[in-house]
Amino acid sequence: MINFNGQLTDQSYQIENNRGFLYGDCVFESIRIIDGKICFWEDHYFRLISSMRILRIDIPNHFTPDFFESNIMSLHNIISKNGCSRVRLSVFRNSAGKYRPISNECKFLISCENLKSKKFLINQEPYKVDIFKEYYIDKQLISSLKSNNKIINVIASIYAKENFLDNCILLNNDKMVCEFINANLFLIKDGCAITPDLKSGCLNGVMRKNIIRILKKNNIETVERSIHSYEMIDSDEIFGCNSIQGIFSITEYRKNKLKSDMTKKILTILNEHAQL
Repeated sequence: MINFNGQLTDQSYQIENNRGFLYGDCVFESIRIIDGKICFWEDHYFRLISSMRILRIDIPNHFTPDFFESNIMSLHNIISKNGCSRVRLSVFRNSAGKYRPISNECKFLISCENLKSKKFLINQEPYKVDIFKEYYIDKQLISSLKSNNKIINVIASIYAKENFLDNCILLNNDKMVCEFINANLFLIKDGCAITPDLKSGCLNGVMRKNIIRILKKNNIETVERSIHSYEMIDSDEIFGCNSIQGIFSITEYRKNKLKSDMTKKILTILNEHAQL
């Protein structure tokens, strides 16, 4: 039995030994389904399995791509009204113990919500961003995982709301550009696409990977390297990307108005690449 918000109640089996809830001991994938098709499913699956290995979570033999796809689609088919949805697939270590778990066994949880759009769309409204400097992302492998340990992102999102921003740029502990609160970051300068490399501590994003892939395939110069914050002011365009939104364009950075011509072209290529 537990006391939940002042009320005594039986403990839910979904919470008991759920180390994702207790310690952030969890990895997850945010997945978009369009017209009944999981976008970039292979990339999501292999990132999930790789993250589990890094966190030393046991991987059951039945955790195959077909197994997860079947479970995802069974929920999607109930929730979705138009064949499109947003899915979160979470895998957490499920074991008694404190910081040190007794075992490395795991369970998974899938949630789903309906989406209206049948393709990736760019924002039509102004989108204003600035740098968040209160806390920094560590430059280490574990920062690149999509885990439940996202308290800096949460605080940054509250900071953005308090300061009438649509998003914030997070820096790493070398004060170099890392990522947006909820997305990887690209800037365009003189026709070249530049994004922080994985050594920066940024998320190893599925959409980031596919954007880089399609840029190179279409002979658009693409560079992964460290980015100084002052380079943002000199950028021609800045955009963010994630698996749900696809691409969003930054229209204003520190009162500097930005274009989105090349960003829109990249979005068109992305939709073609995703076969939407």
